[in-house]
Amino acid sequence: MKVLILNGSPRAEGNTSAAVNEIVKILEAENIETEVCHIGNKDIRGCVACGRCGELGRCVFNDEVNEIAAKFEKADGLVVASPVYYASANATLIACLDRLFYSSHFDKTMKIGASVVVARRGGCSATFDELNKYFTISGMPVASSTYWNCVHGRMPGESAHDAEGMQTMRNLARNMAFLMKSVALGKEKYGLPQKESSHWTHFVREDLAD
Repeated sequence: MKVLILNGSPRAEGNTSAAVNEIVKILEAENIETEVCHIGNKDIRGCVACGRCGELGRCVFNDEVNEIAAKFEKADGLVVASPVYYASANATLIACLDRLFYSSHFDKTMKIGASVVVARRGGCSATFDELNKYFTISGMPVASSTYWNCVHGRMPGESAHDAEGMQTMRNLARNMAFLMKSVALGKEKYGLPQKESSHWTHFVREDLAD
């Protein structure tokens, strides 16, 4: 089993990395392979709604997003970690996620998702909710912990003193490992849930759409 981790912080050794490293330690102890992609310092542009991904099966902008998509397809779980800026995630990370989830057409059903947010003080809950929406629109169960998945710290190294936050990361990793293993057993015995064809109404009633 494998978990792909997207670190949205522009700081390679900042507090977001410390939170991610705590998760990696537990997952590897659970015999789950991890790969961390540090994207917060990459030049990733946002989606321009060109629709070419529908023809190409990938984003028209051939950068890190398409490379990440290939790794995401093979992974059993995805962790998305971000510092908090103005009660929101890093803009580069959001640009990446918008394009990653929209342009990749492989089935994400039952891949386990988890979001991690790091802040000096406030804005964690709003950012946590923002990131989880990528999972819940894609049929991905969301791993939880013993608190919302947040760690606090401003200067590099401060998060190590957030004992509850680091414990939350460890519990998150354990729960994620359990969910991934449970899904694997469930798929083996029952398969994936039945899917209906998409029914796009754009909030317009069918009897008025004609």
